Amino acid sequence: MSEEATLDEFTDVDSEENDGKHQITGFGTFPSEWDKKAITTCAKIRDSERIPLNSQEREEKKPGNIPYYGANGVLDYIDEYIFDSELILLAEDGGHFEEYQERPIAYRISGKSWVNNHAHILEARDGVVTDYLFYSLEHRNLVPYVSGSTRSKLTQSMLRKVKIPSPSLPEQRKIATVLYTVDRAIEKTVEMREQVERVRAGIAQDLFRNGISQGNTKDTWLGEIPEDWDVVPFSEIVNSNRNGLYKSKDAYGEGYPIAKMGNALEKRTLDMSSADRLELTNEENEKYGLKKGDLIFARRAQEVSAAGDCCYVPELDELTVFESSLIRVRLSERANPRFYTQYFDSPVGSRSIDRIVTETSISGVATSDLLDLKVAVPSPTEQDEIASIMWQFDEQEKALKKEIQQYKRLKRGIQQDLLSGNIRMTDTNIEVPDKITQHG
Repeated sequence: MSEEATLDEFTDVDSEENDGKHQITGFGTFPSEWDKKAITTCAKIRDSERIPLNSQEREEKKPGNIPYYGANGVLDYIDEYIFDSELILLAEDGGHFEEYQERPIAYRISGKSWVNNHAHILEARDGVVTDYLFYSLEHRNLVPYVSGSTRSKLTQSMLRKVKIPSPSLPEQRKIATVLYTVDRAIEKTVEMREQVERVRAGIAQDLFRNGISQGNTKDTWLGEIPEDWDVVPFSEIVNSNRNGLYKSKDAYGEGYPIAKMGNALEKRTLDMSSADRLELTNEENEKYGLKKGDLIFARRAQEVSAAGDCCYVPELDELTVFESSLIRVRLSERANPRFYTQYFDSPVGSRSIDRIVTETSISGVATSDLLDLKVAVPSPTEQDEIASIMWQFDEQEKALKKEIQQYKRLKRGIQQDLLSGNIRMTDTNIEVPDKITQHG
């Protein structure tokens, strides 16, 4: 008999068996000494206290620093509150129920808050650790309880049918402590990444305004830039350019990877770790193949990018082409492509791009407008120096992003093992933080 359990199996089924060690139920296997409790036994449902506010009503309660919560987090800040305690909010409608493995459907809040009618409000009862209850719901598969074809909804009547595996209070605290510790590591790494982004933005502001030498500046159409930088049409430092390849969705399948705006504009560097593929002719490969040092610009705004966003093409493992939503630019020897990737992301370059998006091209960036755009041109040496400085920040951000992803994968594995009882914490010497002890 398998003792494995997954959060996917956590649905309510009446039948139960007992092998003396593990209970086997519709929501997976877990140690037999753990209870299977209705959520109303574990938590008080405080939905009746919710008060939704429309945008005008919220505007009347501003300015303020009290969060106004919806199904998936903070929606606004106001100056009044209706709750002031440690609570768990579980999406009622509009939650990420289908994406529960990757995106949370529940989150913790504490202190003063206001909650609308799109989130269920749970307050842990005596004998239940708030953090344990939260972690048992955070990535829970509640799809079997959800109704609605266009907007998924977890009604309160269905919520009341949800059951929670409930170990002893000391074990709840230890399970919560392990997951809480991983969460703190994730939060600290996120804070480090945000700090790097803030420092990078400040350095970019300074370098693209004052240059390496920090000498005299001049006012131009681009704004204030170093006095010795030239200003020329972008076309003067471009060797060649091309709009991307259009293929219908039916063409995708086998063949070569194709760059789209989603993966082409991730933090200023092309990322082809996941990409659609398609069969191409030799002529298409020659015309649309990307080379190291190419720049790619987004022609249109989408959820993942703004029109005019730019990224750098690194060394690629295999021939890669680019689709019609992108413009490929290949620069002359006078221009360092790594510098211009950073330039178009800087206050100077992005302001220029904004002008051709909003004034010249209604639906995005036209290639002709991009080539006519005035750009700053430092000396080749200064381009190299600025590119080197700015690229170090990008490498730090990528490393921290990778670390965050590793922590999240670690947490998912540990969370499943702990909540199914595959890993027990009963004999483990773990120091439980006061924060967890105070709330259960």
